[in-house]
Parts: sequence; C-alpha cells; structure tokens
Amino acid sequence: MTLREGWYALHVKSHAERSVARALAERGYEHFLPLSACRRRWSDRMKVVELPLFPNYLFSRITASSAGRVIDTPGVIRIVGAANVPLPIEDEEIAALKQIVASNLSAEPWPFLHVGQPVTITAGPLSGLSGVLVRVASRDRLVVSVSLLQRSVAVAIDEAWVAPAPVSVPIARAVPAAAR
Repeated sequence: MTLREGWYALHVKSHAERSVARALAERGYEHFLPLSACRRRWSDRMKVVELPLFPNYLFSRITASSAGRVIDTPGVIRIVGAANVPLPIEDEEIAALKQIVASNLSAEPWPFLHVGQPVTITAGPLSGLSGVLVRVASRDRLVVSVSLLQRSVAVAIDEAWVAPAPVSVPIARAVPAAAR
C-alpha cells in the first residue's frame, strides 16, 4: 500500500491530543490540533480552557516514508481511513479549519450535517469559506465539515457575511435498461 502525501486524521487516546501534538513536533512532523476556548465552571470559579474541536483526533501531514513513525508516536491509535487504508483529508478542509481557528471567533464542535443550506462567506475574517448555514439560539453559524471523520465545527458569524453558495447542477447518469 502506497500512501500519498497529504493531511491525515490521527485517532488518538482520550485526552492525549496535546501530548501527541508535542511528540509529533519533537519528531519534526507537521501537525494541526484545532482548539477552542470554552468557559468551564469549577467549584470556586469560572475558567476559560482550550479544548480540542475534534476530541480524540488531530491532523498530521504524512508521507509514505513517515507513516510508520507517526503511527508509532505514543498515544496514536491509528490513521483514520476505511478498510485499514488511511484516507487523506482534503487540503481545503484543513485550510478552512485553520482559518476558523485563526479568526478567534467563537467555534465549537458540531454534529456532522448531511443536509442544510450551502453558503459562502463573502465578508469578514472567514471570507471565501464555504459551509452550511445553521441557526442556533437566534445566532447564525457556519458549519464546516471534515467528511472523513464525519465531524463538523460551527463558528458564529454575522448574517451580513453570508451569500448562497453557487448551485452546481447534478450530472444526469444513464441507467441501463436492465436496471430499470
């Protein structure tokens, strides 16, 4: 099996995302651990903590020669894929996640969506991103998904930033007479 170079999702042990990220950095591997700030109540105070947007997952740029060493990193369970074949994450999905994290807007984990209105952000710090528009508690949010993980991230946006995404016309496929 030959692995093509690209971004891959690493499934890691529970609460090991930061230690795996540190270990990958120490080994010289490019990685990305998207975090979001959350307010948590402790017995005597409120505290802001950074939690992974994708609990038990982080992303790493992997080549065929580095795959074995990445999987041997303490805390890594596996490279996410199908039928024991690692599948790469689209560069556009990683770029969108990086742009969301860099925007410092309020982002939170979100259930993966299969239906919804596709939109494109036309203004603001997320300009150019596409995703699904949802409304929660009278606030608009853009949902960006990582298809392979079947997980999504929702980020609060201003409704003035949103425009409907261009509609792509589905390609009609001929159905053989025997299948009708």
